[in-house]
Amino acid sequence: MFLMQHISEIDQLAYPSIDTEVLRTFVAIADQGGFTRAGELVNRTQSAVSMQMKRLEEDVLQRQLFQREGRQVRLTAEGQVLLGYARRILKLHSEVFNTLREPHMVGTVRIGTPDDYVMRFLPGILSRFAKAYPLIQIEVHCESSKQLLLRQDLDLSIVTREPGSEIGQLLRKERFVWAEAQCFSAHEQTPLPLAMFNSDCFCRLWACNALDAAGRDYRIAYNSSSLSALMAIVSAGLAVTAQLESLITPDMRILGEAEDLPLLPEASIMLLRNLNTPSPITECLAEHIIEGFKL
Repeated sequence: MFLMQHISEIDQLAYPSIDTEVLRTFVAIADQGGFTRAGELVNRTQSAVSMQMKRLEEDVLQRQLFQREGRQVRLTAEGQVLLGYARRILKLHSEVFNTLREPHMVGTVRIGTPDDYVMRFLPGILSRFAKAYPLIQIEVHCESSKQLLLRQDLDLSIVTREPGSEIGQLLRKERFVWAEAQCFSAHEQTPLPLAMFNSDCFCRLWACNALDAAGRDYRIAYNSSSLSALMAIVSAGLAVTAQLESLITPDMRILGEAEDLPLLPEASIMLLRNLNTPSPITECLAEHIIEGFKL
């Protein structure tokens, strides 16, 4: 009798649960800045959304989550705390269903990418994909965009293209910029010392063409297929490089016309699918890559 009474007391102290659909609506409100736009996103009326959030605030959490300013809403401090947990809960919820509902997701995907994107984008993409589909093996082939375009054996390829020559699905557009180490002035040397990828890289061709057109003397002082090697050389103050803006590290500074360096073209980062080897596994990884390049 004592044990049953003790269990009953524990049950009375149990926290109420929050439905994942309520959390999904809450995240939509935070992202959209209002109840109406969030309702459109989750396919609910504005009044239904308001009622959901009222119950969440008053009955479940007993905390104010929103500060209302006309039609706009802002999260309170408590709302910001819940938002972090809500995103994590929804992510885990999705991973559970992906893993348990899709046991057929087993196999190998071969992806190709220039070295540029391996350190900047792939770790997060592959980490999230591995959590969702832990039984899938990934082969990563690092080569220049020019070489990847010639291959027929890859399921997915990430390549860099000039605007106007895009093929495949656009992942993002990005500035191509000059950079050197902070507190160094390699750009003042004549000829300009460059640290660039090997000769079949689009980036190297664009940089050299721009310098030729501007009449700026230069020399390829350092040549490598490894981005980390090039960045180490530049960080030591030995040369200037030209890379996508997102690859420039905090210990470097971007150069431009003030340093007598020409403007460079904007690059398009594209995702190519091998239409000869379509599969649900490949498409799932493609979706993760698309989302990862938005971050």
